[in-house]
Amino acid sequence: MNPMQAAGLLFDLDGTLVDSAPDLTTAVNRSLADRGAAALDETRVRQWIGDGARRLVARALAGRRDIDAEPAGTEPALARFFVHYHDCLCDRSALYPGVREGLERIRALGLPMAVVTNKPAAFTAPLLEALGIDGFFGVTVSGDTLGVKKPDPAPLVHAADRLGVATEACLFVGDSAADQAAAAAAGMPLVRVPYGYPGDDAIFAGHPAAMTLTIDQLATGLANAS
Repeated sequence: MNPMQAAGLLFDLDGTLVDSAPDLTTAVNRSLADRGAAALDETRVRQWIGDGARRLVARALAGRRDIDAEPAGTEPALARFFVHYHDCLCDRSALYPGVREGLERIRALGLPMAVVTNKPAAFTAPLLEALGIDGFFGVTVSGDTLGVKKPDPAPLVHAADRLGVATEACLFVGDSAADQAAAAAAGMPLVRVPYGYPGDDAIFAGHPAAMTLTIDQLATGLANAS
């Protein structure tokens, strides 16, 4: 399939549509403060986003990205993180440039769209609504919708099924290793956005340059191929 002739589009949320790192950092640091631990700078937290809230909190407690096991206290720290994140969900989070315009153009092409995120459902819908983009998506699959989350392909397959589009006819748009692995396992082409929270850019060393696009650039490609 020519990726620009996709019949449906699936989008990651954090790092792809929304720069949520400022508010995630606030929630992380408030949960660390509850434990009497020092705050982390936003640059470091950005490198740890992408594998769900639990892994983010575990990394924050450990003070590093690569961890073999969760540090002691991860469960209560995660509970506090959720409380704090609820309070600051959209204080400073914002759409990346070109996202709204791109989504509007893709909708005008008549292509169905879904969000597939590792963010818990309790935060996904409120964030989409607060940023005014909830109406673009016919389906939302969150990190706790199924028993698994990305990099497992099941959330992507589930979203495609709910959109009524064959899995192999969908295009997935994301920014991270989890997105790359999920798309590959689902048999979907991946468009990588040139920003976000990849953790380590080396994971995309073999990604074709033509498939690294902003959302508005993607909209142009889809329009030209229609």
